[in-house]
Amino acid sequence: MRIAIASDHAAFALKRGLSIWLAEQGHDVLDLGPDSDARVDYPDYGYALAEAVASGDAERGIALCGSGIGISIAVNRNPAVRCALVSEPLSAALAREHNDADVLAMGARLVGEDMARACISAFLATDFAGGRHQPRVDKLGAPAFVREPA
Repeated sequence: MRIAIASDHAAFALKRGLSIWLAEQGHDVLDLGPDSDARVDYPDYGYALAEAVASGDAERGIALCGSGIGISIAVNRNPAVRCALVSEPLSAALAREHNDADVLAMGARLVGEDMARACISAFLATDFAGGRHQPRVDKLGAPAFVREPA
């Protein structure tokens, strides 16, 4: 599977370790940066990751920053991509099974490399269930804000 991965400076070391591990697992890794732990802005890397997944350059994505929050918000600005912020494997699996998430976000300051690997393994091993979840997922890409009458 082709997996895009991106981070900010706070998650550079985790990104590097996960990139090596993913390649050892037989995946084609598209590293979108950064190339060092020098200070960068996470939105730039989140937007690049979202575009890589939305365009089909990668099948899945891994987004990392200090908390995972900022980069997940950046990725989710692209309506063609669904990014889930997780910190344990069950949420990673449910993100795929129920929400058809194609990007996984994690915080390098909150999860270690072993937990990140467990989350990624669960994410990559789980298929979207479809069925009753499909109409909800369809709405995620085409929001319509309708207020109920008071």
